[in-house]
Amino acid sequence: MFKAYGKAHLPEKALDLFHRMPVEFHCKQTVKSFNSVLNVVIQEGHFNRALEFYSHVIDSKNFNHVHPNGLTFNLVIKALCRLELVDQAVEVFRGISVRNCVPDTYTYSTLMHGLCNVGRIDEAVSLLDEMQIEGTFPNPVAFNVLISALCKNGDLARASKLVDNMFLKGCVPNEVTYNSLVHGLCLKGKLEKAVSLLNRMVSNKCVPNDVTFGTLIDGFVKHGRALDGVRVLVSLEEKGHRGNEFIYSSLISGLFKEGKCERGMQLWKEMVEKGCEPNTIVYSALIDGLCREGKPDEAKEFLLEMKNKGHIPNSFTYSSLMWGYFETGDSHKAILVWKEMTDDNCNHHEVCYSILINGLCKNGRLKEALMVWKQMLSRGIKLDVVAYSSMIHGFCNAQLLEQGVKLFHQMLCHVPKLQPDVVTYNILLNAFCTTNSVSRAIDVLNTMLDQGCDPDFITCEIFLKTLRDNMDPPQDGREFLDELVVRLVKRQRTVGASNIIEVMLKKFLLPKPSTWALAVQQLCKPTKVRKTISECWSRLHC
Repeated sequence: MFKAYGKAHLPEKALDLFHRMPVEFHCKQTVKSFNSVLNVVIQEGHFNRALEFYSHVIDSKNFNHVHPNGLTFNLVIKALCRLELVDQAVEVFRGISVRNCVPDTYTYSTLMHGLCNVGRIDEAVSLLDEMQIEGTFPNPVAFNVLISALCKNGDLARASKLVDNMFLKGCVPNEVTYNSLVHGLCLKGKLEKAVSLLNRMVSNKCVPNDVTFGTLIDGFVKHGRALDGVRVLVSLEEKGHRGNEFIYSSLISGLFKEGKCERGMQLWKEMVEKGCEPNTIVYSALIDGLCREGKPDEAKEFLLEMKNKGHIPNSFTYSSLMWGYFETGDSHKAILVWKEMTDDNCNHHEVCYSILINGLCKNGRLKEALMVWKQMLSRGIKLDVVAYSSMIHGFCNAQLLEQGVKLFHQMLCHVPKLQPDVVTYNILLNAFCTTNSVSRAIDVLNTMLDQGCDPDFITCEIFLKTLRDNMDPPQDGREFLDELVVRLVKRQRTVGASNIIEVMLKKFLLPKPSTWALAVQQLCKPTKVRKTISECWSRLHC
């Protein structure tokens, strides 16, 4: 009966039946029935409710005859880990032996997964060692949990050692193992090694699946090699597999981002001809790609087509089209898209609002942007850095610099997620330099450095132009940039300092010998000294 309630997604009915068992049905509640109900509640994602039920049964004198077993603890640990209450899960795990129970492979795997999900990978790996010392042999699931976490964290060396350990323990790597390794290699940009691993996977009689190919194709796309991704798709189809919506959306999006519009459209047609029906994700990728190519009207036609076929556009679909119209200067059509989005009851999230505000400000419609801004505040929608930067830019373009500065100071007072980025700083720096308020621009630059934001090429260009055009006599900016390098080095911001040095070299503005010495001294502190020096010399001789 409990299984039936589980299949019907009725956890409360299962709980009610459990409590009615002794009185109405004259059935004694057992640990088996207790676990069945606990499992039904957890499967529905009601983790807090499951923990309440567990505590109620264990702590109540009416249930003294119900003694939790290994499965009970596995379920409780699973619920705690899903709620990211990992410390409590560890506490329950350590108390299992007190209840005369022994953790099994599932117990260890569940806790390791919970630890990995909150970034405590080292503890999870230690748990694998403990597991083996206690005489519980890990299965592929336990190894895969750790290998996946290490690969996502970029620690391929430790992941590879675990694979070797798998073989030593008699565990054969499966599709999940290889998929994790392929994903890790793709994240690191080691795409050729990922392809080699695919071949090794086949030689070990492990068949690559859609996830394997999809991960590899997505890796090529994310590293600007969409055409190589298409070649993988061709290879996939030659082996009798079919590309799915995820693969096609990734490739179409990648081809358009790389400016290969015709190939993207060709792939779309091939997809349709092969009988793979595009879904919302694929349509959205195509619409976004066409808008990037400056073809929002063509993208609009595909929006109508997808709606006619019963596919519901999402926030990304509409925001892409809205952005496309704003980029081509057609703010009227962009606003119509916003209204259509509202009429279709599509949720306006912060990214949509940011695109609208940015587009309105770029097109000189500051009053309307301000109205949208106030609407966001009144509705409790979180403002992001893009929205703030866009409004500041709008105020600066409208010669309302002080209002822009006011918003900038609001950003500084917010939590770290809303701190100004280099784009925000550059907007203000450009505004002050354009109005010949160089001293105020220097103040903003000082704030920028103090807040841990590194200047970029545009920052340098703003000041170089000001020093050249507004100073009497004109200055080449060498002294200014040299001092900026020194300040960054003293703050141990070697990446920022290196970027400024690169700008100086491209402008034929050589740093002072003392600045070189200071920079090299700081750059040579990390362990990879030879690599750093090699990069430095290659820049000098380029």
